Amino acid sequence: MTLLDPIDLGTRCAPNRVMFGPHVSNLGRDRTISDRHVAYYGRRAEGGAGIIVTEEASVHPSDWPYERAPLASECVAGWAAVADACHPHGSLVLAALGHAGGQGTSHWSQRELWAPSRVPEVDTREVPKQMEAADIGAVVAGFGAAAEGARSAGLDGVEVNAGQHSLVRQFLSGLTNQRGDEWADRNRFATDVLAAARAGLGADGVLGMRLSCDEYAPWAGITPEAAATLAAELAGLIDYLVVVSGSIFTVGATRPDAHVPAGFNLGLCSAVRTAVRAAHGDRVPVVAQGSIVDVTMAETALGDGTADVVEMTRAQIADPDLVSKAAAGHVERIRPCVRCNQQCMVRDNRNPIVSCIGEPRSGHELSDSEPPRLCAERGADDGPRRPVTVIGAGPAGMEAARVAALRGFGVTVVDAADACGATVRAWTTASGREPMVRLVDWLESECRRLGVEFELGRTVDPAGIGELGAGGPTLLATGARPGERSYGTTSGGVVVDAAALLEHRRAQPDDDTLGLPTGAVAIWDPIGGPIAVSIAETLAGLGRSVHLITGDQIVGNELSRTGDLAPANARLAQVGVTMHRRRILRKVRKRDIEVENRFTGATETIVVGALIDAGHRLPDDTFNPVDRSVARAGDCVAPRTIAQAVLEGRRWAQAL
Repeated sequence: MTLLDPIDLGTRCAPNRVMFGPHVSNLGRDRTISDRHVAYYGRRAEGGAGIIVTEEASVHPSDWPYERAPLASECVAGWAAVADACHPHGSLVLAALGHAGGQGTSHWSQRELWAPSRVPEVDTREVPKQMEAADIGAVVAGFGAAAEGARSAGLDGVEVNAGQHSLVRQFLSGLTNQRGDEWADRNRFATDVLAAARAGLGADGVLGMRLSCDEYAPWAGITPEAAATLAAELAGLIDYLVVVSGSIFTVGATRPDAHVPAGFNLGLCSAVRTAVRAAHGDRVPVVAQGSIVDVTMAETALGDGTADVVEMTRAQIADPDLVSKAAAGHVERIRPCVRCNQQCMVRDNRNPIVSCIGEPRSGHELSDSEPPRLCAERGADDGPRRPVTVIGAGPAGMEAARVAALRGFGVTVVDAADACGATVRAWTTASGREPMVRLVDWLESECRRLGVEFELGRTVDPAGIGELGAGGPTLLATGARPGERSYGTTSGGVVVDAAALLEHRRAQPDDDTLGLPTGAVAIWDPIGGPIAVSIAETLAGLGRSVHLITGDQIVGNELSRTGDLAPANARLAQVGVTMHRRRILRKVRKRDIEVENRFTGATETIVVGALIDAGHRLPDDTFNPVDRSVARAGDCVAPRTIAQAVLEGRRWAQAL
């Protein structure tokens, strides 16, 4: 098997074995499948996705898990529009159906949660109502009605969610099903739901199921051993099975960041597929899921019999043309997914729209124009290309150069560093950030393929900026510098900027001292972001005694947005990092630092030989004397994330 081979799902045939799976997108308008969804899914179908499963729709009004969560009864028109957008490209389109049960929230519905038993929800601590027979019947009927609506809209079928945020899984699991009535038969609700969905679909509709096959809670939850038997039983009622993992205690397992190895569910998928094949032959394809973002890994999973289909959702958010590029033999041109979760993890109260740090048009297909996909054709008499100069070879500068080159400009990129994306390369030497380097590698590779000229190791005199590039358009993408210190330093106190520390590690990867004095070190983190946490893990891994200081109530506060908050705190505790919460750094001395309790004002002394400052940065103002009309992008405007840098570089090039 290969990714590009067709595969039968029930009565339908998918053109290839790549799935774009269901995920929260916040693209809805109210509770519908909206025009933004249509453009989003249509772009992935155009790029070659074989199977597209739309964002999960709640099958009953009692379920309203996030503000823009689709409600199946309001989705028929939207589903029809998605089908019309995707089917001409050959993709199969299915609707994900579900009910979050006790893992929902009463915030939007302003009513009680429904669940199998009165088990408090782990995150919200809310105690749900134990569903009565009438409630159960209403939800089962809701699955049937939703499936009928999906088929009437022209979709190929539906996928029932029994994965992490799922009432179906809650009935299947001893963690959450503690009933003593007929519903104590934990399989009954799932089989009734599947029967109702099948009735609603009719004989020719495709019925899939997403099943948590390891809840990581062996004392009562679904275990891999039990899941093999469970999957074999339920597979008799469906046309395909997606193997996932996680429970109420581990919702981050749905889409972990780069701290968890890519393909983490492959062993589980293989075991489940073996059991399903033993019971049903090859009638029920099994889908592998779990941070599979690399075509080679996906091909291997198919080739060695681990799976029949591979879900590559994040990979196709990062590059909608993943399948078409693979089909054309240009795997090296696929924009990488670096599993950072910074733009694609959107289930939070800010309601951000799904996107990608490397492909900012994802989720914004209706509002952002798309760069050319191929360099503009040029004839022999077209003359020289119009020159463009970019100062700075970071993400903003390279994206600007790439898009300008695609538009037919002659681009030169100048940077004082010895490598493209040097700052990002330095950051990626810290623990858990290593995959980020793939994005700057890709940007550089694409720029060079398009003929962009690089002048690395060249310092530009601000006074001569107007002479660059024969007077053509110029972009400043010069990055950021260390911010101002909010604490005092006495003679002999050693303070190292976090960026400088990681640049030392990039330049001298074999120097495990990182240029620091011997002994314990402290890290000051007024941001609560990933850099301080990653540096702490890196230093602890090198045998250092590490003190991490933050003014927040919890270390790494901002990591909640990427799903890494709880895992990060667990990792820090496991490697012995001492965490000082609710503390403000006041003074750095030669042999110790002084911190102040932000609530009581009491001061404390921590014995360390050096402080690493992971605080805020400021725009690089080297070129401030230059006319402010010169365009700027990225951190030299205001230090933010790679996502904003890429977006601003692209917009500048698009506007040339």
